[in-house]
Amino acid sequence: MIMALPIIGREKEKEKLDKILQSKQAEFLALYGRRRVGKTFLVRQYLKDHLVFDISGTKEGAKEQQLLNFFGEYLRRTGKQKETEAPASWHEAFAYLADYLAQLPQTTKKHVVFLDEMPWMDTPRSEFIPALEFFWNQHVSKMDHVLLIGCGSASSWIRKNLIHARGGLYNRISQRIKLMPFTLHEAALFLQSLGVNLPQYQILELYMVMGGIPFYLKEIEKGKSATQLIDEICFSTQGLLLEEYNQLYHSLFRNAGHHIAIIETLAAHPQGMTRAEIVTRTKMSDGSLSKTLQELMECDFIGIFQPLLNKKKDAIYKLIDLYSLFYLKFIRPNKGAGSHIWEQLSKHGTYTAWSGYAFENICMAHADQIKSALGIRGVYTKHSSWKFKGDNALPGAQVDMIIDRADQIIHLCEAKFTKENYALTNEYAARLRLRKTIFRQATQTKKAVFTTLLSTYPALQNKYYLEEIDSEVTMDKLFEP
Repeated sequence: MIMALPIIGREKEKEKLDKILQSKQAEFLALYGRRRVGKTFLVRQYLKDHLVFDISGTKEGAKEQQLLNFFGEYLRRTGKQKETEAPASWHEAFAYLADYLAQLPQTTKKHVVFLDEMPWMDTPRSEFIPALEFFWNQHVSKMDHVLLIGCGSASSWIRKNLIHARGGLYNRISQRIKLMPFTLHEAALFLQSLGVNLPQYQILELYMVMGGIPFYLKEIEKGKSATQLIDEICFSTQGLLLEEYNQLYHSLFRNAGHHIAIIETLAAHPQGMTRAEIVTRTKMSDGSLSKTLQELMECDFIGIFQPLLNKKKDAIYKLIDLYSLFYLKFIRPNKGAGSHIWEQLSKHGTYTAWSGYAFENICMAHADQIKSALGIRGVYTKHSSWKFKGDNALPGAQVDMIIDRADQIIHLCEAKFTKENYALTNEYAARLRLRKTIFRQATQTKKAVFTTLLSTYPALQNKYYLEEIDSEVTMDKLFEP
């Protein structure tokens, strides 16, 4: 018998679900987040004693197929004691469900209706949304003992049709949960639950490839190194992540061509691009670009970073999905290259450059841990980037991660991913010193400016380190809760 995996982390989400279960009124929860992040697992594990109806949409399934699947769950729940003919429409299907819910014993225990992958149920001309509106407004909203959960990986669909609905579902969502990928702390706990005991550096290597996606991380087997695991999971013919990219975007977006074009454009420019630069590269129309960028941001594939002191039009878009970055850089160009390819690739200079960007993305995603390490968790901060093109007086300079504190301090962060303790050289120290000078003069800031090193292992505190580094946050701090 295969034991179910325990729920790792998700403390805030479980606390919220507990409060919803104690509610004295009907609740409509919108649950969304990136594909493979664990939404279905959370509901089916944590709420398994409350589920009274559980159906998942079928990718690219016609309306008739979706309704047959719905009817199959209905028959199972009712013991075939009620309706015997499959519904011909979503209005009829939800009428069946409303009748079934009305006849359940009304105890203090919440009954949970889980509609998973709801965007897939909303096929063209299916009338799914109007039927859902009527089902909630006419029936479930009056059932104090019912929690309706609408779930989907296409976050843009959930936000448009449920959270920001303008029709009959306007302002009907009473609760929302956006499930995020695991942090490094949660990923380490998850691997421990699998019996995997690896040092933090190797966990970080795996995280740089897979991000905090539980579905990917569960492929990790104990007794193997990070290099072995990456080779098997990403490059072998049976590896889960060899073909995942081809499904990832097409499963979320009906016309994924534009989404993939933007993803691959940003992958080629890991330091990020402005909207104008993306337009130049992709040749997309303004309306199409706006919609596609928004959908990718809502699904957490790309992030937008507002430059310090710069205009909104200078905002930088970056590809932040770690798996997509890794796939496009290493997996796709090396398909069919044979076994042990990663051991070779990880020794190349391209790996050094890529790992630097990946580590920087991880640091940005763990800004709270960095603030704690700096002792400023209680200080209001803004996170941004900064780019100066240069002028007649000053050369150009760029800082990819800035922590701007309300207490009159700015941290210019420098991420360094190394296998050993980093040793600052005279040349590199001079670059950091020049960058700080350019930043002060170009921004005319009155705040104190610190250079903060984000490193894997503590850097050697040589002469150049002591001259130029004001503070340092090491890898182990990123693993804190």
